[in-house]
Amino acid sequence: MEMSEEARVRALLTRLSRRGFLGYLWWGAGVAALIEGGIITVDSLRPGGRSDTFGGLVEAGSVEDFEVGSVTYFLEGRFYVVRLPSGLLAMYRKCTHLGCVVPWQASEPSEDGLGQSGRFNCPCHGSIFDRYGEVKGGPAPRPLDLFPIQVEGGAVIVDTGTVITRDSFDESQVTEV
Repeated sequence: MEMSEEARVRALLTRLSRRGFLGYLWWGAGVAALIEGGIITVDSLRPGGRSDTFGGLVEAGSVEDFEVGSVTYFLEGRFYVVRLPSGLLAMYRKCTHLGCVVPWQASEPSEDGLGQSGRFNCPCHGSIFDRYGEVKGGPAPRPLDLFPIQVEGGAVIVDTGTVITRDSFDESQVTEV
């Protein structure tokens, strides 16, 4: 006599105790966790350098997108592009004091004369930076770090994999456009 599919399932379930079922469930969860851990490990061993993310090349737009005196934030790249009269600077958002994220405060009084308002204020310990990244107040020991900029066919490309530390602002740090 042949058993129906429903009868086979019912027979299997009556032979499998609650403890046995939970045992299989735990084994399955453990195997799934091991597989996921292996995938994550292999993924983390691959070299970074993805384009358009921090640690790689980030396209910031076209040269025409930046007006003199403007400060534009790029969240994915963790930097600001500042348009100066002589060109562009890409400044790392990290304070040179203790590494806090330094926001651009457009409504604060200007420290550089390129606009009537706007400066970088570190919320952690009160360092103040102008559009050139120079320290105007607070405990920061040096200006904000820079990233190299390339202009290719009118496109502004920032290399967030290379941090340029500096002791002061120099006109040679500006990428001419």
